[in-house]
Amino acid sequence: MEEKLGVQLFFREGRRMQLTPQGKILMGFADRMLDLANEATNALKSDRPTGVLRLGTMESTAAARLPEPLGRFHERYPEVALELFSGDPRNLLEQVLCSDLDAALIADPLPDHRLESVEVYDEELVIVAEARHACISSPKDLPSKTILAFHPGCPHRRRLEDWFLRGRVSPGRIVEVGSYHLILGCVAVGMGIALVPHSVLSSYAERARLSVHRLPSKFGHAKTRLIWLKAAPQAKILALSSVLLENYGDR
Repeated sequence: MEEKLGVQLFFREGRRMQLTPQGKILMGFADRMLDLANEATNALKSDRPTGVLRLGTMESTAAARLPEPLGRFHERYPEVALELFSGDPRNLLEQVLCSDLDAALIADPLPDHRLESVEVYDEELVIVAEARHACISSPKDLPSKTILAFHPGCPHRRRLEDWFLRGRVSPGRIVEVGSYHLILGCVAVGMGIALVPHSVLSSYAERARLSVHRLPSKFGHAKTRLIWLKAAPQAKILALSSVLLENYGDR
C-alpha cells in the first residue's frame, strides 16, 4: 500500500510499528468507510423506512388531501426525506415506471402488470358554477357554456368531456387553467363551469360565491390510487401507504 500511494504509512522501530501522520489520515478514512459500510448493511436489513421518498401527485390531491397525512408521516418517520412533485397523471405513471419517482398518487390509473397499487381515496367530483346558476342535472342545462379545466391529460377533464359527449352536447369552449384556486375564482365570477373534487372546496375561502351540482355516480366518483413498481417494494412506500389508508373508511 505504501508503494501504491507513494507515502510512508508506518514508522518501523524493530518489531514495533507506529502510524505516520499520513498513516493517521488514511486510518481516519478507513474508519469512515467501515462505518458507512455498516450503515448501508443495517439500512438494507432494517424494516425501518429511511432515505429519500420521491412522491408524485396530481395537483388536486396535493392541495386537498396530503397536508395532514404527510404531516403524520414526517412525525413518525423523520429519517425519510420526502420530495413531492405534481403533474399530469400520465407523466407521473411514466416516471414511476422508469424509477424517476418511487411512487405516485393518480386517478384511474391505466392497468400495468409492472405496478402495484392500492386505493387510498374515493373522490366525489362535482360541477361548480357561479352562485346564482340554475340547477345543473345534464349537459343540456349548459348550452354553449365555457369549461374551465386543466391540460388534456387531466382525468377529471376527460370525465367532464365524456359527460358532455354522452349528453350529445358540445361545450362552448375549453379554457385551460393551471390551478384549482384559479379555476374556482374564475367560476365564481361567471367565466364558466368546472368539474372539481369536492374535497378542494373545503379550502376555498369564497365558497359562498359558488353553486355545487352533483353528477350520477358513473361520472361523479373517481378512485385515487398509490402506485409503485412491483420490482421495488420498499419499507418507505409501504409506510406511506399505511398512513394514507388510516382514515380511508371515513372519506
